[in-house]
Amino acid sequence: MHSRRLPLLFLAALLALPCSVGAAEEEAPAQATAYVEMKPSFVGTIGTGPRIQYLKADVALRTEDPAAVAKIEYHDPLIRNALVTLFARQTADDLASLDGKEALRARALEAVQAVLTEEEGAPLVEDLLFTNLIVQ
Repeated sequence: MHSRRLPLLFLAALLALPCSVGAAEEEAPAQATAYVEMKPSFVGTIGTGPRIQYLKADVALRTEDPAAVAKIEYHDPLIRNALVTLFARQTADDLASLDGKEALRARALEAVQAVLTEEEGAPLVEDLLFTNLIVQ
């Protein structure tokens, strides 16, 4: 009788193992990345030369706090104003190279974080991405 219990106990222990592993995974806090796309696209003129030049930018903001999405969306008009002002100061020469585009991305992130810090007391946004950037 004792020899029959051993395989049953072993089988019961094996069946219980995946359940306890799954429960441990569910209890671990999940880091949820969220992206807030700024719609519509930013479109405007750049430069001061005799020839009119245009910039079109699609922007997404990355946050690691899902609760921050509503706050970012609420402050969309202030964020857009800061970005429009920044984009309007650019020239085609500024954006001719990858380094120039990366510098603009970094300044745009700083501008967004400054607005959110002033309004919410925290930057809320970890990164700014250009999903499309056209200079013509």
